[in-house]
Amino acid sequence: DANRQISEYKFKLSKAEQDVTTLEQNIGRLEGQVARYKNAAENAEKVEDELKAEKRKLQRELRTALDKIEEMEMTNSHLMKRLEKMKANRTALLSQQ
Repeated sequence: DANRQISEYKFKLSKAEQDVTTLEQNIGRLEGQVARYKNAAENAEKVEDELKAEKRKLQRELRTALDKIEEMEMTNSHLMKRLEKMKANRTALLSQQ
């Protein structure tokens, strides 16, 4: 009876050691996954920050370009009015002759 209990305890010990080994392997695998996910998250945050900076830069460039377009449209309008006045003056001068 004692031998049977010893054999049973040896089997339970062997099984427990296998379970411990399996759990240690799982811990190692999970720690590796955590490290990979952490690196991926850090890289994603870095890319996100870079994209935000690029977006701000592009928005600044867009505002500058829109301001320049508005300025050029105003200049164009002013020049068109001057041209119309010059044409009107020329027409008036030609009709006087």
